Amino acid sequence: MSGVLPNPALVAPGPVGPVQPTAPAKATDAAQATPGPSFADVLAKQTSAPTFSRHALQRLQQRGITLDQSTLGRLTDGVSRAASKGSRDSVVFVDGTAYVVSVANNTVITAVGSEHMRQQVFTNIDSAVIA
Repeated sequence: MSGVLPNPALVAPGPVGPVQPTAPAKATDAAQATPGPSFADVLAKQTSAPTFSRHALQRLQQRGITLDQSTLGRLTDGVSRAASKGSRDSVVFVDGTAYVVSVANNTVITAVGSEHMRQQVFTNIDSAVIA
């Protein structure tokens, strides 16, 4: 009965025989220095309130659209949700107001109130969010 094979389920994984210690792999300078913004910078940008373009500020004023902290928070949440899905340009609807947002730049491009939305056409967007 010398031809008995051990059960592979009972044998510990890894090499058989004496194990030679190996030196830890050294990281190269290229792997340590990553180009572009850090993860913390990207996260802070995505979770911060969007900026408003000059055009958007003019439209808010012309159309009498006011923003309180609650509305701004919901707009920020909508932009974050669009970013999490990979959107680049989105329409975020908050309380009957449509905000066209460049998600990549975290910038509101324009705003349209419900009374002006009747004949509006939103172009060059890849998503819509109801916040």
